[in-house]
Amino acid sequence: MGIVKISEELHEEIREASGVMARSINAQAEFWIKIGMLAEFYPDLTYTQLTRKLLSGKDLPLAMLKAEPAREAV
Repeated sequence: MGIVKISEELHEEIREASGVMARSINAQAEFWIKIGMLAEFYPDLTYTQLTRKLLSGKDLPLAMLKAEPAREAV
């Protein structure tokens, strides 16, 4: 586990969102990071599709994502 420095403003947004989503602050930040990472690898997918991919039960480490060819946007 590492430490990531973020702005106070972003930390406050994560704290507020974590309360609404019933996640810990760390879990909320990790969820947003994973969604952002997936969005960069799969720019043609919607948020709903990205969330389904993330919550499918499969762990999606960066190495696995790199191995999958990104689909070209039409």
